[in-house]
Amino acid sequence: MKILVLGGTGAMGIDLVKILAERGDNVTVTSRSERKSEFDNVKYVKGDAHDTAFLKSVLVEKYDAIVDFMVYNTKEFKARRDLLLGSTNQYVFLSSSRVYADSETPINEDSPRLLDATTDSEYLKTDEYALTKARQENMLRRSGKTNWTIIRPYITYSDQRLQLGVYEKELWLYRALHDKTVVFPKAIAEKYTTMTLGADVAMGISKLIGNEKAMGEAFHITTDKAIKWEDVLSIYKRVFNEVTGKKLKIKYADDPKPIYEAMGNKYQVIYDRLFYRRFDNTKFLQAVGEFKFISPETGLEKCLREFLEKPVFRTTATFALMDKFTGERTRLSEISGMKKKCKYLAVRYLPNSVIHCIKAVLK
Repeated sequence: MKILVLGGTGAMGIDLVKILAERGDNVTVTSRSERKSEFDNVKYVKGDAHDTAFLKSVLVEKYDAIVDFMVYNTKEFKARRDLLLGSTNQYVFLSSSRVYADSETPINEDSPRLLDATTDSEYLKTDEYALTKARQENMLRRSGKTNWTIIRPYITYSDQRLQLGVYEKELWLYRALHDKTVVFPKAIAEKYTTMTLGADVAMGISKLIGNEKAMGEAFHITTDKAIKWEDVLSIYKRVFNEVTGKKLKIKYADDPKPIYEAMGNKYQVIYDRLFYRRFDNTKFLQAVGEFKFISPETGLEKCLREFLEKPVFRTTATFALMDKFTGERTRLSEISGMKKKCKYLAVRYLPNSVIHCIKAVLK
């Protein structure tokens, strides 16, 4: 098959390209930087897939399938929907299982979405990630075509991405390796989540490409095993101690609000991480046949061990609020850029009331 992967240089995209190449497909991958392929049947094209002119130049050819890892705003996706659908036999759209409303039972593909269920008028005015993905799904359904497949993965992990609640490893693990305390909200620790190995999701996508059962349908590619965030943390603590000889220091916060306000991800917390997240993947399994997911306990341990063998962080994120909670300090030499240094000093040392006043004035 002739396959185009848009934005395929992230962790999941890299896994997918490798799978497609090894099964003999001819793959074109867009990338914003120069890349060389280890496979004769994989070609990288340098350019920004957000740029319409570049995208059109790539879509001069027609593809058997397009897999789209790009993140668009609603207006941007609306402008290119027909171009993408008209350039392929199957357009695979990466949505997210964050689109769903809260549910006490395992979520299936027909479960209520936030866009349709919430009564929060202020939230609905935003183009927050979960709403954006749901609106773009609606655009595909209203296109008059059925040559699309919606993929709704949930939290994926690899040796390069290890999340703890809303924290990326560049925050929590960086602090841990520098003997600093990680502040974690109790309310999130008590919630069930679902974490799926990124390579498993990539394999699942490959099995839906060219699959007639996938046309005009949405699928979860997630494990069906839910795990509490406190259990995820226990895995991280044990492995961290065994590999480094250090203890992962945690301080629980009774109120998550100051944390998500400081991080600027209010809706991700209140409309996702504080929800019960367990998924029914029956529809996916019926479409692809036998498929085995790696358990989160096995996968998380393996990936954390692999990262700790040679820890290299893409960026270093400091969290001033954590230092304020714990009384610790981060050296300014660890923070890149004068703006970030100033922000750290303000958040770390100024009273919260003063910070709120500054934010109000700047608005």
